[in-house]
Amino acid sequence: MQVILKKEVQNLGEVGDVVNVKDGYARNFLLPQGAAEVATAGALENREKNIARIKAKQEKLHQEALEKAEAIEKFGKLELSAKAGESGKLFGTITTKKLAEELQAQAGIEVDRKSVSLNAPINKVGEYTMLIKLTSKVKCELAIAVSASEVVKESIEETVEEESAE
Repeated sequence: MQVILKKEVQNLGEVGDVVNVKDGYARNFLLPQGAAEVATAGALENREKNIARIKAKQEKLHQEALEKAEAIEKFGKLELSAKAGESGKLFGTITTKKLAEELQAQAGIEVDRKSVSLNAPINKVGEYTMLIKLTSKVKCELAIAVSASEVVKESIEETVEEESAE
């Protein structure tokens, strides 16, 4: 089935592209999500009329993404602190949502949590790098430093003794 993309779809195309996809993918995902429309003769004609507007909008989004990427790289390093045990293992994992919120709070740069990706989960104190995909063409990396805000003893024996004393 031939469809015209209304939104950028990862690994498929950008706004305004005419692509061939399987019927089920179009009917069950692209069309209900509003990411595409069926490429009828009228829709293709309308696309040709609006191609300049679509390209201008894409260029504006690309420039905004480049500016945001430059601001992120100038920021340098995102510093976080979390509750950890003596061995440096965190109580819980630092999520992409938390990273996006901290970037907003510390640098004033808003990114969608879905655009943040990590190559390994952040569950220990240390240095990490996160990849931020602002658009399909604009990506940047940001260093993360995780430190312990509070060190909690991990001794199992002490925990058992405390529970039996109560």
